[in-house]
Amino acid sequence: MEKPGVSVSHTHPWDPSLTASLTGVGPGPSAHDKRLSLRAALAGAAARPGLPIEPLVLPGATDALGARLIEQAGFAAVYATGAGLANAVYGLPDLGLISQTEVVDHAGRLSEATGIPLICDADTGYGGPLSAMRTVRLLERAGVAGLQLEDQEMPKRCGHFDAHTLIPSGHMETKIAAACDARADDALVIIARTDARSAYGIDEAIERGRAYVAAGADALFIEAPRTVEELALVGRELAGTPLIVNVVEGGKTPQLELKEYAELGFGVVLFANYLMRSMHLAGREALAHLREHGETASRADRMASWQERQSLFNLPAFSAAETALDQELGRVE
Repeated sequence: MEKPGVSVSHTHPWDPSLTASLTGVGPGPSAHDKRLSLRAALAGAAARPGLPIEPLVLPGATDALGARLIEQAGFAAVYATGAGLANAVYGLPDLGLISQTEVVDHAGRLSEATGIPLICDADTGYGGPLSAMRTVRLLERAGVAGLQLEDQEMPKRCGHFDAHTLIPSGHMETKIAAACDARADDALVIIARTDARSAYGIDEAIERGRAYVAAGADALFIEAPRTVEELALVGRELAGTPLIVNVVEGGKTPQLELKEYAELGFGVVLFANYLMRSMHLAGREALAHLREHGETASRADRMASWQERQSLFNLPAFSAAETALDQELGRVE
C-alpha cells in the first residue's frame, strides 16, 4: 500500500523526451532553474576588477511568437516589455494604463511559451509597498525569472517621454525591500529602475541607484542617460552591480555598439521594442502590397514558410507525442 507523503515514480511506455520537449504543455525547465540561469548571466554582466563584462543582450517581446523567435535566435533571456504590451496588445500608448492583473496574465503566457528566462516590466508595482509585494507574488507564481520596478508616481509614463514625476527615494527603497521580502524563491531577480535623470539630473539618478542596491535590488536600470559621458559616469559610480542600458531607437540615450556599452560598464543591453517596431514596418509593407496587388504569392520569400511556422510552434514534437499517447490509450482500452 502506498504510504502517505511518499512519492511513487511511474514509468511510461512512451519516450519521456516526447513530452519533455513540449513547451507550454510538457514539464520543461522549472521557474527556479530559469531564475538561476538569469542570475548567472547577470553575474557575468556586472563590472568586476580584472574581468571583462559578458554582455547580456535582452530583446523584448510582446507575444509568444516574439518570445519564441528570441529563443530560437539564441538569446539567453527575453524581456516582457510594458510599452509593447500597451501598444501591441491593447492599442494604447505607454502611459500607465495597463493593470497589474493584465500584466501578470500576459507575463505568465510568455513565460510558459519559452524555455529561457523572462524578465517582466512591472511598472511601479501598481501602488505602494504592499501592492508591490503582491505583484511580486503574482509574477513569481506566473513563472517569471525577474521583474523590474520603477520609482515614478502613478500613472507612470515611458522613460523616453518628458515630464516624469517620482516618488521620494526613501519610499522606493521601502518598496524594493518589501518586494525582496515577498519572494518565496530567493532566486527571483528584482531590478530597480529610476527615472531620476529626467526629473532631477544624472547625479540624483546615481544616488538613487546606490540606495536601491542597498535596499536589496539585484540589478539597476538607470533610464535615459543623455550622453556618452553620462553613461560613463553611471558605469564608474555604480560598478559592481549589473547595469541595464535601454536602447530606444530615436530615444534619448546614445546608440552605441555592444562592446562600447560594455566598456562603459553596462552589461545588460535592452532592446525592449526593436522586434515590435521591426514587425510593425514589415507588416505595413506586406499589407500595402496586398492592398495594391491583391496577391501574396510574389512575396513568398518575404514570409516564413509553412514548415518554418509549424516548426517554431513545435508541431512535429506535439504530433509525435499525440501519436504515442493515442497508441497508449488504445492499448489500455
